[in-house]
Amino acid sequence: MPWMVSIVALGLGAGFFGSFAGALHPAGDSLAVFRIPIAVVFAIWVIWSNWPAWLRWSVAVLCIAAMVQIVAQKYVSHPSGPVSVYQKNLLFQNDQVAALAADIRAADPDIVTLQELTSRSAPLVRDLRAEYPYQASCALVEWARVAILSRWPVEGELCLENQGLVGVQVASPEGTFWAVSLHAFWPWPHGQARQLERILPVLAELEDPVVIGGDFNMVPWSHALRSLSASTGTHRAGPLFPTLRKLGAPLPIDHVYAPGGGEARLRPLLGSDHSGVLARVFVFDPT
Repeated sequence: MPWMVSIVALGLGAGFFGSFAGALHPAGDSLAVFRIPIAVVFAIWVIWSNWPAWLRWSVAVLCIAAMVQIVAQKYVSHPSGPVSVYQKNLLFQNDQVAALAADIRAADPDIVTLQELTSRSAPLVRDLRAEYPYQASCALVEWARVAILSRWPVEGELCLENQGLVGVQVASPEGTFWAVSLHAFWPWPHGQARQLERILPVLAELEDPVVIGGDFNMVPWSHALRSLSASTGTHRAGPLFPTLRKLGAPLPIDHVYAPGGGEARLRPLLGSDHSGVLARVFVFDPT
């Protein structure tokens, strides 16, 4: 019936336009995770509705533009920077620690950022101590920690207990910067927005440049990650690719941010449900 078609279209429209409203309420960012499938269904549904032609095709063009804006990020070229970061959510029950250690050695990063480090995966950081003697960790929950490893000496540490953040002030050959490992909470109705409200002011006050690797549990076009980028003066290393699949849905939620951005590539799962990310980023202005 026409009125039922209109009701469904209005519901889809609320979901689509709501996905841009993360600045007004964190529920908008939760909708942003599903912006592409919502836009696809909304566009198809409206095209076949009995709405006026000008309205149907205007909505369809908006939906297509939103989809193209995201999909195009898969094909944008990113230059490779001099500082390498290996980002990995380990998964609390990881049973391939030895293989993961071998992959990290093969990638030979300067910094390693880890989440869901538990007693089960603790041998990983001990095994890598020879290559990465400067290590720090901080509790996320009682049974899991976030950790960061550096091949370069460390001049300071930062730990926000129960907020999923640990950082070290790294003395690299090019200069001093902060390297941070972050495990963000799940988005609304969970506590991600409140967590970022506590974390972002701390990161914004750091005087040295900041490099952040983490499981953000959020897509890069969300208000949350655009706010993180703006407050820390960083850009995501790209291109866009999924790092987690839930119910078949490809989710790009593991990222590395640096002042000059950089290039990122996928690494294998290796006992986790998250793919690793190897990024080569720009920390300092090359000029």
